[in-house]
Amino acid sequence: MTKFQALLTKYGKPMPWPYPIRYDQEQEIDTDVLVIGGGISGCWAAISAARSGLRVALVEKADTIRSGSGGPGCDHWCVCPANPHSKVNPDDWAKRLVEHPMHAGQPPTEAVPVAYSNGIGTQIQCREDWDTLQEMEQMGGKIRDTDDEYIGAEGRYDDKLMFSPRMSPNHATEVTVRVWGTTFKPALKKECERLGVKIYDRIMVTSLLTEGGVQGARVIGASGFNNRTGEFMVFKSKASILATAGNSSLFFLNTELAGYNTFPNSRTKCGDGIAMAWNAGAELTLMEQTGMGFIGTGLKHTWYGGASDASFENIQQVDNNGKKLPWPLQGWPDGGDMRPSPEGMEKIIQGIKDGTYALPFWGDFPAMKAIERSVTWDLMLGEESTTKNITESYEKAGFNPAKNLLMNFNVIEGNGPSNWRATGRGGLTVDWDLKSNLDGLYVAGQQMFAAGDHSFAASTGRYAGRKAAAYAKQVGEGKIDRDQVEREKARIYASIKRDDGIDWKELHAGIARAMQYFCSEYKTEQLLNMGLDALKEIKEVHVPRLSALDPHKLMRSIEDLCLLTHGEITFHASLARQASSRVLNFFRIDYPQIDPPDWNKFLTIKMENNKVKAGFLTLDYYGDMKANYEANNRDYTGVYRVD
Repeated sequence: MTKFQALLTKYGKPMPWPYPIRYDQEQEIDTDVLVIGGGISGCWAAISAARSGLRVALVEKADTIRSGSGGPGCDHWCVCPANPHSKVNPDDWAKRLVEHPMHAGQPPTEAVPVAYSNGIGTQIQCREDWDTLQEMEQMGGKIRDTDDEYIGAEGRYDDKLMFSPRMSPNHATEVTVRVWGTTFKPALKKECERLGVKIYDRIMVTSLLTEGGVQGARVIGASGFNNRTGEFMVFKSKASILATAGNSSLFFLNTELAGYNTFPNSRTKCGDGIAMAWNAGAELTLMEQTGMGFIGTGLKHTWYGGASDASFENIQQVDNNGKKLPWPLQGWPDGGDMRPSPEGMEKIIQGIKDGTYALPFWGDFPAMKAIERSVTWDLMLGEESTTKNITESYEKAGFNPAKNLLMNFNVIEGNGPSNWRATGRGGLTVDWDLKSNLDGLYVAGQQMFAAGDHSFAASTGRYAGRKAAAYAKQVGEGKIDRDQVEREKARIYASIKRDDGIDWKELHAGIARAMQYFCSEYKTEQLLNMGLDALKEIKEVHVPRLSALDPHKLMRSIEDLCLLTHGEITFHASLARQASSRVLNFFRIDYPQIDPPDWNKFLTIKMENNKVKAGFLTLDYYGDMKANYEANNRDYTGVYRVD
């Protein structure tokens, strides 16, 4: 026992670690297709690849049955223009979404000056989303009102499909299907097991292995460790699919902030996929983009204890005297608007000041029609990620939506602090096979740039799986470079060998402060360089003091190193974009011109020979979306049958 462990044992009295410690052991797994990340996109990728008859391994940091942002559930299957009730053409809808992007679930109605959209992922989603949803139903996921609970609800059809007003004013589009998303993840895991996918839960992947150990070479596997036993894992593969998530805690340490709203995020979303791809030489874009962190803390709440606005449809907002507010109902007439326009919000705020509206504000559930109230409370909130926990907690406390109103803090508190930011839509660039710039590495879901929602993750995961499988059938095995493996083992196990030092929380807090101080709403070259210097100091002075007591804390420590890498990438990308952009919420005081035409392009960034290299892609680099999709998917036959 080290001095550090002895001190904690004497004063902290930690519980004995309940699993065997195997830091000195190594396991090697050989597979055809390796899927990194067992969330929605990862499970779909594994299933799709396994249908080709290849050996597939799925590696997940948590437990696949409920892991990932969509693991607890979802209530909307958005962007599904190929469904039988749709009133729009899938190709036209894809083009519309790219040219008029949605913002926070809003209908794509207003043009933006420059659209930094992922035309490839959007086209795939629009063409294959309905096929994906039908396959989900075949696996056992519930997508229809089969128990006839909601007969009479607006948007319900005779085939028992139910539609949301989201993006569909007065039923003009019918592109968003209401679903029972809590049934999805268990069905996906069951199908993975039925198809023979080898699932490795509680494994944190920390690096991509490249041919010859060379940065920028073909990806031939990955390495990681078991976050319960500490055992080192080496995965050999012909093709790999990166299906990890984004980064939800680069700018703040959530465990130190009371009431943190993690919807739909968690501390495990640390940018680990971004970090391992960067170190391997993958090309990234939109890494300079950050936005306001819409979080719930002691300083900021939204609906009902910190939940998002997304699922609260048809609820009339009233003031403390019962007066109706000019707030969208998120219902069919307004097409699912979640909040007033800026002008409407200003009118409400002025009404608060002059006494027209009395605080606090409330959601008037009792005023709703009984069937619509049930759809919102039981289906929408009951099936969406963490909101199910919120509704259950309120009901246990005595809340009855037929009798009680619920307070809405959103207008009162406004946005969070400007320096508490969220990482933007950055991710790996892809081609029409969803392949990165590295041979052998495919990308799905949120790990792509400008990624979409749950259904985007599902459809792109399903697509990436079949493309990676086709590649794997054409190539031979690569040879693992042992020097690369040994370097990675030394890196990840360094913190367990220290007698004393700092805890992962201290390191995370320091990284977050550096991001807050030097990469806030407004930026300058001097601030950004100071930020890089601050992270360099953390890497050189404090990382060598990082100490982990057990495999779980080792995982948290390695997640910190991913945060550190993600922060460095953000600073480098921010320095490289020498222009401001309203669309990207990116403002350089030293380059004040907003969206100048010569900067209307994707800024790319990657590591080449261990040096940062910036480049550019045109905003329409993917070309004609319909033509290129069809040219690259001539063999696509639609829905699989699940026997």
